[in-house]
Amino acid sequence: MDINLPDVVAEVTAAFERYERALVTNDVAVLDELFWNSPHTLRYGATENLYGYEAICAFRAGRSPQGLARTILRTVITTYGHNLASANIEFLRDGSTRTGRQSQTWMRTPEGWKVVAAHVSLLG
Repeated sequence: MDINLPDVVAEVTAAFERYERALVTNDVAVLDELFWNSPHTLRYGATENLYGYEAICAFRAGRSPQGLARTILRTVITTYGHNLASANIEFLRDGSTRTGRQSQTWMRTPEGWKVVAAHVSLLG
């Protein structure tokens, strides 16, 4: 298996950066678009466990747009072959001293790169 093929890393990085822009601006349509529309998709948040695309969309639709701004401290994107990748970051929310962590598994689909699993947590 080829790890970190430059063209695949560039594709996943672009998808991840699009996700990050949508997250901090609360662009729910783009966030929904970037998750795989499947009952197998999951997202573990800081305060919620979401199973399936529909639950993730419902959460996004009901979430407050306040307090989403953050600074990324470190990003690690690793690709595995042409169709699978992970994106992991450490971040600080504006006004907080607690370090956050976000992990995403991305999969190439016929519609483009999609998040198939995500986890967000805070240290301390």
